[in-house]
Amino acid sequence: MFGEIFSQTEFETHKNGLIYPDATMSKLGKIVDSLNLKFKTCELNKVFYANSQTIGHIITLENTDCKEARKDLDNNISFEDFIKKYPAAKVKKEVLLLKFKFEDYNENEIISFSEIELNDGYGLKIQRPYKDNLFNKAVKNTWLYDYYEKTSYSKESVTAFYFPENFSSIPIHDNYAKLIGYADCLIDTTSTKLLKEAKQGWFKTPENWQNLSDKKKANLLKELRSKIVIGGCSMDDSPRIHAMYIALLSAETTNWEVFLKSHLDIMNDRFERVSDGSYAYGRRKTYIKELEELNINVVNLLLGISLRMENPTKNHYYGNISRLGRAITESKDKKVFEEAILAMIEDNNLDDYNRVSAYFLYLSYNNHLEDQTEQQNNLDKVSKAVAKLPDYLKTKIKIKDIKTR
Repeated sequence: MFGEIFSQTEFETHKNGLIYPDATMSKLGKIVDSLNLKFKTCELNKVFYANSQTIGHIITLENTDCKEARKDLDNNISFEDFIKKYPAAKVKKEVLLLKFKFEDYNENEIISFSEIELNDGYGLKIQRPYKDNLFNKAVKNTWLYDYYEKTSYSKESVTAFYFPENFSSIPIHDNYAKLIGYADCLIDTTSTKLLKEAKQGWFKTPENWQNLSDKKKANLLKELRSKIVIGGCSMDDSPRIHAMYIALLSAETTNWEVFLKSHLDIMNDRFERVSDGSYAYGRRKTYIKELEELNINVVNLLLGISLRMENPTKNHYYGNISRLGRAITESKDKKVFEEAILAMIEDNNLDDYNRVSAYFLYLSYNNHLEDQTEQQNNLDKVSKAVAKLPDYLKTKIKIKDIKTR
């Protein structure tokens, strides 16, 4: 399709070992060179705040006394009195809790209160319609609960968070804020990959697109950016092919902002699908090498999009922790990544949630390595890093030895 094909992977690969031909890489390189002056003038000193978080307790009560317990929660019974009165309740003490707002599929604003689960499994979530007075409300020594009536397939139950302290959000240390700023500057948050008026559909790119005039290529790119392609199943690669053509045409028309967002979407597998089974993940590569061939700091870029914050710039690009971990295994600088991520886990200047996220990033990276000896050595390294986490976190983390998995 693009000529000079060297091998066949998920996408066609050229003699340069990349999914973009030399001519395209040359154009991208020139764009990056011209952007380097812009990077020096980007706002790299913006203050970012960590996600709102606190340390709380969780109770779960099933079958017995649920209605009575519900009344006690409404009357704000103390935590100590509750666990004395309801000895059958399951209790998890001192868990990391996060509070954030988001839009659901119907564009309703929702507040989510979430437990950050440190091992296998899912943490408790309680969600409410968004209201400023609820989001900013002081919650110290209060409860938030969900009550479920008995049905033919489930037990009557109450699940609740207890908040010994209010949520807080600390400034992200300058070292990490600069990584976020670099990512925002490089990706350019003033634009989006798809146009605002984009609608679901599919557009077939003509086979002779490379022979089109610059004006026609620009029009073709606009048409591609006007379509939202949704995968029909796990094996439907049409969303990734669509993003690939957007990336290629963006490079051809010197549109760096759209190119990078498209390539990062491919790397992060950031696409909608009707269904998606894990068996399909393996064939979807991350293509980090293409970025490393350009004159940008890929380590800073990927770490910048791995960090989470309360006040992101509009259109900030968040990386998928699992996919970023896999991409790092394919990086020429994976040892630099290793050291940086371990340092994040150990850093008391970084908020607890981002330290835990760094831990998960390291595990994802390590799980995607093929050498078991290397994996075991890395588990020893991360165990030492985890030992520097606060007690309430490190005592709950269970790192599984490679041989016992």
